[in-house]
Amino acid sequence: MSLSCWRLFSICLLSLFASAAWAAEKPNVLIITVDDMSADSMGAFGCGIAGLTPNMDRLAAEGIRFRHAHVQVGNCMPSRNVMWSGRYPHNNGVEGFYQVKDITYPVLCDLMQDAGYLTGIRHKVSHSTPYSPYRWDINFDTGSDGSKPHTKDAASYGTSTREGIQAAQQAEKPFCLVINIADPHKPFYAEGQRGQTIPDPHVPSRVITPDEVPIPGFLFDDPVVRKELAHYYSSVRRADDAVGEILQALDQSGQAKNTLVLFLADHGMPLPFAKTQLYHHSTHTPLVVRWPGEVKAGAVDEKHMVSAVDFLPTLLDATGIEHPAGLNGRSFFPLLKGGEQEERDFVIKEYNENAGGSRDPMRAVQTKQYLYLFNPWSNGERVMATATSGTSTYRRFAELAKSDPVLAARHDLYQHRVVEELYDVVQDPDCLQNLIDSPNHQDAVRDLRSHLEFWMIETGD
Repeated sequence: MSLSCWRLFSICLLSLFASAAWAAEKPNVLIITVDDMSADSMGAFGCGIAGLTPNMDRLAAEGIRFRHAHVQVGNCMPSRNVMWSGRYPHNNGVEGFYQVKDITYPVLCDLMQDAGYLTGIRHKVSHSTPYSPYRWDINFDTGSDGSKPHTKDAASYGTSTREGIQAAQQAEKPFCLVINIADPHKPFYAEGQRGQTIPDPHVPSRVITPDEVPIPGFLFDDPVVRKELAHYYSSVRRADDAVGEILQALDQSGQAKNTLVLFLADHGMPLPFAKTQLYHHSTHTPLVVRWPGEVKAGAVDEKHMVSAVDFLPTLLDATGIEHPAGLNGRSFFPLLKGGEQEERDFVIKEYNENAGGSRDPMRAVQTKQYLYLFNPWSNGERVMATATSGTSTYRRFAELAKSDPVLAARHDLYQHRVVEELYDVVQDPDCLQNLIDSPNHQDAVRDLRSHLEFWMIETGD
C-alpha cells in the first residue's frame, strides 16, 4: 500500500471510530406517548384498578415521576405541537386540526436531525408537526417490509422501536424515536360506534369488566357509563401492553442504559368534561422520565409544576443541543437531577378549537391548589363543540338530564359553560364546585386573573 493510500485509509478509519464514539456518547431519546389517557388511569398515579398498568408502573419505578405535570391543551394535534415546538398554540400556529406550512421555527425533528440524530416516528405523524409529510428519517406507519401495522396491535410498537434502533446502529447515529401508542383513544377495545360490544382481534392481556371500574367524580354511576369505562380501561391495558413491547425492544437492543425515556399522555380520557377541556383531569399528564445513571430511580417530584411547553427545551439540554430563539418553554433539566427551580408554582393552559374549526377559546391558570378558567366565548346560548358528544356516556348523560335536576345543571355547563370558573383542585379535583363568586376566594381570583393577563401580554396572545 502506498503512503498516500495508507493515509487515506487511516483518515477514514479514524473518522469511522470518531463517528461511532460520538454516537455512543450522545444519549438516545425514546419518547412514548399514550393517546387520550387520564393520569389517574395509571397505577403509579392512583388508578383504582390494581395492577392495570405494570409496564408503565415499571417505568415510574425506574425513573422520576412528576405529580404536577400538565399538557397545555385538551385535544390531540394542538397538544402534541406544543410539546415538540416548545411554543404555545397561538405562537406555533397550530391552534386546531390543520396544516401550518409557513412556519419559521424548528421543531424536535429538525433540531435532533441537525445534531446528528436519526429520527423516527410511529402513529400520530400528522399531529406531531405543523404539517406533513415532515422530514423524519423513518415513518414506522409503513413497516420495513412495506406492510401497514395496525394501530391497535400492541406488538407492532415493539417492532417499530426495534427497527428504529437497528437503523440508528447501522447509520452509526444516536436515535430520537417518537412512538405514539394509539390506545386508549377511541375506538376502545371491543366497542362499536353505538356502544355495543363487538369482536376485536387485538385483545389486551387483561380485559376489564364494568364492575371493576372506578367512576370519575366528574361523571356519574350508571350501567351505560360503566360499560364504556370498561372498554376504556381495557384499552388502557392494551396501551400498557404496547409499552411493555417497546421496553422489551429497547432492553434487547443493549441501548437501555444510554437512553432517556420520556413517557406521557397527550391529554385526558375521551369522555365528557375531560377531552377538549382544560379542567384538572383534562390536562394532568402522567409524566415519567427514565434515564439510567442520570435520574434517580423511584424519585417523585411533588414540588414543581411543569408542562408540555417545557418538554423540548428539557430534551435539548439533556442532549447538549443549543436552544433555538423564541421558545416559550423553560427547561426543567435540573429537576431530573434532583435539583430545584424557582417560579415553578403555576402552569398556563390554552384551548382554541376542535376538529371542524368551531372556535371556543379558553385560557386557564393552574396552581397546586387552584384552577382558574376564562371562557370568553360563553354567552349562555352558544354550544361548545366538544369531541365527546358522540360517546355512549354523553348520550346517556343527555337522556338522564331531562329528568334529573343535578345532571341537567351539569349538562347545561357542559354545553354552555360560564365566562369564569375557579376550583380548589386539592379539595375538588373533579372540578364540580365553581368558587368564582365565593367571597372567601376573591383574593385567589384576582391573583390568577393577574397571572393570566400578564401571560397573555407577554406571549402576544
